[in-house]
Amino acid sequence: MFKRSIWTTTMAISLFLGVTAFAQEKVGKRLEDEAEQSSKAAKVLREIMGTPDKEIPEDLLARAECVAVFPSVIKAGFIVGGRGGRGVASCRTGAGWSAPAYFNLGGGSFGLQIGAEATDFVLLFMNSEGLDSLLSNKFTLGADASVAAGPVGRAAGADTDAVMRAKILSYSRSRGLFAGLELKGVVITPDEGDMRDVYGKEVKTKVVLKQDKDAAPASVREFPATLNRYSARRVKAEK
Repeated sequence: MFKRSIWTTTMAISLFLGVTAFAQEKVGKRLEDEAEQSSKAAKVLREIMGTPDKEIPEDLLARAECVAVFPSVIKAGFIVGGRGGRGVASCRTGAGWSAPAYFNLGGGSFGLQIGAEATDFVLLFMNSEGLDSLLSNKFTLGADASVAAGPVGRAAGADTDAVMRAKILSYSRSRGLFAGLELKGVVITPDEGDMRDVYGKEVKTKVVLKQDKDAAPASVREFPATLNRYSARRVKAEK
């Protein structure tokens, strides 16, 4: 009887350890995907900012409240087309750029379309109203928040009326060409699956985007770290 009790206890412990190891492995594999998304977004930003006279103007990046990057968004269709992709966003906090939050980008278009194309999109949220849009459960560019094509290059007209009034500035890069794009009709929503994988159940984007990046697992911090490299905390604005 005693031996049987020991055997039962041993089996129970082994089963528990096995289930725990499986769960940890599963979480690890999921985090690999989110870490890759952060790395892709960081790479897009580095490549854009490293292109002489074609980068996002530094003064605009310094004004931005949040930055979102959607790498390799697919636009495909025959007669009826659509866009679809995933991205990462980070916002300014008192200690630098926030932990990364994950979003989906989608939208439809109609017309004669044949073929597919992958495009990188960059969005700068320029004021509190633009930030409120990002913190909502769902918003449409051009409908729920005004959006304008962002200027590029160091000598770009960053003080034009359209730029100054816009809540969001949008950019695109396709086939190596980076330029401002008035990206209207695109719907952006939080990616609940990615958020759950990284931060656990019921953690909202609003909470994550107000946190220091150190609140996130080390593996997903590359995007906010890259933002901090190009646009550190605005000390004067926070005094």
